[in-house]
Amino acid sequence: MLVKEPRAAGARTLLVVAAAVALLAAAAFAQQGEELPKGIGPIQELALPETIDDALAAEGQATFTGFCSACHKFGERYVGPDLAGVTQRRAPEWIMNMILNTNEMIFNDDTAYGLLAEYMTPMAQLPLTEEQVRGILEYFRQVDAGLGQ
Repeated sequence: MLVKEPRAAGARTLLVVAAAVALLAAAAFAQQGEELPKGIGPIQELALPETIDDALAAEGQATFTGFCSACHKFGERYVGPDLAGVTQRRAPEWIMNMILNTNEMIFNDDTAYGLLAEYMTPMAQLPLTEEQVRGILEYFRQVDAGLGQ
């Protein structure tokens, strides 16, 4: 007798497979030395200085603690993805667009959709300014450089 998988479980399986494919595609894309995707949103180009701005990173850490730390950690999977090494895996524009334009990114960016499929919890659209999000990005850069956390 053939037992059919319930629709919800089948949809979940499909989402997990889609997430795995998206993550593998992103990894292959990054390994080819090509430019990482920048995501969908207001940040089209972002030139980052080589030196990390410690004051901006401190502001970003405060913003991260207040808005993001309930779901994200460094060095461990939590409600959302582990953020350790995020600045190596994602373009700075993508990181900022994910925070500033979350709802559109989740459904129209393959990587963001794959993360939704994997974690089964959508990231909240936060009421943050571009300046606050730039601080969060600087904080991520500081942590990834081993200079903070």
